[in-house]
Amino acid sequence: MKKPTIAIDTPFQKSDAYGALSMPVYHTLAYEFADADVMSDAFCGRIEEPDYSRVMNPTVNYLELKVKALTGADRVTAMSSGMAAISGTLISLAEQGKNVVASRHMFGNTYSLLTKTLPRFGVTTHLCDLTNLDEVRRVVDADTCCIFLEIITNPQLEVADLTALAEIAHAHNIPLVADTTAIPFTEFCAHELGVDIEVVSTTKYLSGGATSLGGMVIDYGGFPEFARRLHDEMLFNLGAYMTPHVAYMQNLGLENLRARYDLQVRNTVYLVNALRQMEGIKSVNYVGLPDNPYYELAQRQFGKTAGCMFTIDLESKEACFRFINNLKLVHRATNLFDNRTLAIHPASTIFGPFSDEQRAAMDVLDTTIRISVGLEDMDDIIEDFRQALL
Repeated sequence: MKKPTIAIDTPFQKSDAYGALSMPVYHTLAYEFADADVMSDAFCGRIEEPDYSRVMNPTVNYLELKVKALTGADRVTAMSSGMAAISGTLISLAEQGKNVVASRHMFGNTYSLLTKTLPRFGVTTHLCDLTNLDEVRRVVDADTCCIFLEIITNPQLEVADLTALAEIAHAHNIPLVADTTAIPFTEFCAHELGVDIEVVSTTKYLSGGATSLGGMVIDYGGFPEFARRLHDEMLFNLGAYMTPHVAYMQNLGLENLRARYDLQVRNTVYLVNALRQMEGIKSVNYVGLPDNPYYELAQRQFGKTAGCMFTIDLESKEACFRFINNLKLVHRATNLFDNRTLAIHPASTIFGPFSDEQRAAMDVLDTTIRISVGLEDMDDIIEDFRQALL
């Protein structure tokens, strides 16, 4: 079956008692077993049966199975947020004395996890330019546990060569871990590019318009010890599993993702091209523009799509604040890939807790506004931009 069909018609694990077409919400914690032997088998993982909803729930498991079918993954684990997926993955891979190789260009909380939280437990991070393969080769060493990156960095919009990074990682027998939130996993195959583990904030595209908070770890099975740690330690010991109601909402979002995404991408291209001609905007940064430095690489990796996030730069921080304050239709809000178009000033919000020096090292500029494009009529959005710039 084609992916849009899989997203809708993946069979349930078991037939529903009432013939429900949508997977019901199993708002339950514990499950009855036929006898002690079956109970023991379920708890010890010898059979795939839910035993406790903190680690397995039928509604959540159905969403996991759908994503597994869509990606060809060995195992998919649904988490309570995108950051839970990232932290669960990195803690599963790392241990005292190990290091992670990553870019300075990362989402603020991911950067903080790698540079502030994990070092307290003896895990260090080598920050480097992942677009410079010679530099990557120099910093990867015997203690490196993985290479981690975002496929399109937020908000710098940098794209690194996944296949080349995978070759470096695999030469050292370590996984390439990619946060693929920027492009839906239904649109390209990260594993074909060498990615071993995907982490996704399902809060974004999958939730269907910011309905719910969630994350996923998509594991392609190349590192069995990682899979064991994520399931047997992270789920059991840290308790960051997705809730059944969130899984229900995100399953519905997955069913209509293709329709929403196609329209959002068309909207993004239309909006970006209009804004490039608009007086008062110094520059527009979108990976889908043919003159963007990452355009050819992005097209090769992700196909004819570049997501629904872009940035604009204005004259100054003051001009950015004035523009954001003047918006009447575009929403002043964080999040990405909502049904609504959103604007945020990353330097003063997401990266606000960092020092000027840290923001400079991450190339987070005071003049940058990040835009997430929604489903509205873009002529209305263009008019809102125009009046906000006056």
